[in-house]
Amino acid sequence: MKKSILILLGVFTLTFSAKAQDNIEALLLASPNDATKLIQGYFNPAMKGFIYSMNSGWYHTAKVHKVLGFDLQIGLSASMVPSEDEIFSLAGLTSVSGASSAPTFAGKDVKTPLVVTRTLSVNGQSTQVSANFSMPGGKSSSLPLNAVPAPAVQFNIGLPFKTEAMVRYFPETSIGGDNSKAKMYGIGIKKEITSWFGPLDKLPLHVSLLGAYTSMDVNYGIANVTTGPIQTNGAGSEFSLKAYTVQAIASLNFPFINVYGGIGYSGGTSTLKMNGTYAGVYSYATPGGGTATTTENLTTPNDMKFDANGIKTTIGARISLLFFKIYADYTLQEYNTLNLGVAFSIR
Repeated sequence: MKKSILILLGVFTLTFSAKAQDNIEALLLASPNDATKLIQGYFNPAMKGFIYSMNSGWYHTAKVHKVLGFDLQIGLSASMVPSEDEIFSLAGLTSVSGASSAPTFAGKDVKTPLVVTRTLSVNGQSTQVSANFSMPGGKSSSLPLNAVPAPAVQFNIGLPFKTEAMVRYFPETSIGGDNSKAKMYGIGIKKEITSWFGPLDKLPLHVSLLGAYTSMDVNYGIANVTTGPIQTNGAGSEFSLKAYTVQAIASLNFPFINVYGGIGYSGGTSTLKMNGTYAGVYSYATPGGGTATTTENLTTPNDMKFDANGIKTTIGARISLLFFKIYADYTLQEYNTLNLGVAFSIR
């Protein structure tokens, strides 16, 4: 089971960290404010998409288990990035020139050449220096449906009073190389309220209220680099996500098929922090008409925050094969989300 969970986590982490961070350290050559804007603009669709994906897949029926009945489900959600979020504007940057826009994480795999011009202290004098770098290209070709994926391995158990508890958990585990690791947990509660509506409890219709919360932390290591325009030592980044959802859900439960849906609210925040020591190499004009280079310790941005929230509406279906369930649903929200999964269910 742990291996299966690790594979699912890899769907996100390998796409996000190994590919998305390609040359991302070069953005630190810009002024601290501009570097923050560039990194936030590039990663914004990935962060928002992951929040929406982590808030999906919590249920495949409104009916709760009997006391101590349970199911174990494994699913994958994918939130599709709208076309308008495939690029972001470079307007308002003070130290960077060369283009008016660039692809985001979810855009085309086209690098955008840029020029940094800054004033730094060189040999005790204020000197205009410059450096060339490129924004990393987008990863749309690596993202099926141009969607940000997230795994969901979940255990549900029936409690008294028509209530069901839901847990998602993955202990801190190494993923890939460079000392990268991830951990995740989530909790949720589902309360069936079908009896509140009188004669409805005689029908195959079930109605419930659901609330859920997810936390995930991923640390990425960046290999030390001692040559080139960007030099790193002990570098890495930390990704932290907090997501929550509240929904009213309903389902029509028949022996072999179940149709379900819900309406509610989805939201969350994520934080990206860069750690370690970074140095940039800049060129400048010498009094004799030549050029020289200077190395400057770079300032990493403060914790960069992202958020996403909005109303969501879900519709889905589930097929029952004895103790096994196969389900799929689609959610309409800012980033529409497709969820697929299987479950082993008792009572």
